[in-house]
Amino acid sequence: MPNFSQGLICALMLTAVVNKAIALPCSSNFTNQPPIPTSDNSLTLEGVLSHIRSASPEVRLAGLKTLAQSADADQAGRFLNPSLSAQVENFAGSGPLGGTKQAEITLSYEQVLELGDKRIKRERAARAKAALVNAECLQILKQSELEASLIYFELVTAVQLAEFAQQSAELSATLAQLVSKRVEAGAAAPPERLRAQSAASISQAMALSAEGQVEQHRYELAALWGEQAPTFEVYKANSLEVNVSEELLNSRVKWHPQLVSARAGELANSAELDAAESLSIPDISLSFGIRRFEQTGDNAFLVGATVPLPIFDRNRDAIRAASYRVQAQQVSAAQVEIKLKTKQQIAAAGVRAAQGRLKLLEKEALPAAELAYQASVIGYKAGRFDLTSTLNARQELIDVGVSTIHARGALHKELMQLKSLTGSEPFAGEF
Repeated sequence: MPNFSQGLICALMLTAVVNKAIALPCSSNFTNQPPIPTSDNSLTLEGVLSHIRSASPEVRLAGLKTLAQSADADQAGRFLNPSLSAQVENFAGSGPLGGTKQAEITLSYEQVLELGDKRIKRERAARAKAALVNAECLQILKQSELEASLIYFELVTAVQLAEFAQQSAELSATLAQLVSKRVEAGAAAPPERLRAQSAASISQAMALSAEGQVEQHRYELAALWGEQAPTFEVYKANSLEVNVSEELLNSRVKWHPQLVSARAGELANSAELDAAESLSIPDISLSFGIRRFEQTGDNAFLVGATVPLPIFDRNRDAIRAASYRVQAQQVSAAQVEIKLKTKQQIAAAGVRAAQGRLKLLEKEALPAAELAYQASVIGYKAGRFDLTSTLNARQELIDVGVSTIHARGALHKELMQLKSLTGSEPFAGEF
């Protein structure tokens, strides 16, 4: 069995490491007002995380449970209250015992002495439970941060798609004007004008739909910290840089809250086992008092001791159950670490794949599609290409542009997954 004092200190150190860059939302009081956005009303990822830490209902609820468990631990360390009793005997009877002349009055003070360090071990178990609840709060915080960051980058992606859709609509309108001029000049058939106008209308409809997606994600993000209507504008998407270091890809799971929670659970069960073992030792009740004899007016002191006999119940079953829980939690902690390492490897592979895909799209596919569309427009204007080839080139440019934006968003989200799993400072980086 691990030394509990050392284990508890270790758990608290783990919690401190996880909390290093956080405003301690799991161990302090909360305010209902989230942080104020930047002066230009934009919202960065750091602002999103700050909102989650200070105003997320789920995190606040878990934090309040942590404070409640800490108060329970304080209560568990209190000494037992003494008892004061008064007793009157031999009065209001028959014969010589009538009235109060033969009465005996006893006033006594009784204190239960807990043996086997019961109070200390009870408090340690409560402190360990508080550490576990705090670790669970940090786990909820980490998950809430991850959820918020993923939605944030969905919003960023939606903003980029909306901007690109508007640009595409403008390109379609420009192409429609070019087709109209060629039709008026007799260089193109009238149906081509209708085709170009239809394509422009479709592009404009897609731009409107993309704007709707932005609004949906804004409301979804604001709801995470209890804001009914968003009061922010998303940070300019194009200024976000993706910086993936080999150190991040090769980092190891260290202080992830899920692992901290599993280890804290093991320490809590060990503390409960110690407390259960202490209950097998019976306590002693000591009493001290004074008795007055009304008949003679004399006083006498009395002392007493009471010791329960552990004949039928020695708390063995509770000790056995606590021992099983310790073993089960040890297995669980080992399994949690294995799963986290596996998820980290999957996330690192996802980052590498997303990074490679984005590089190909940005460096090769998108520039080629832009050149192809420009060439097709020039060729159509000169009469060397037909409208179908130009529309196909425009659609190819749109498809590659949309794929590039989605690839950039996917890489950001994969990075968030990896950063969350490594247990480093929450989402540190150039965001």
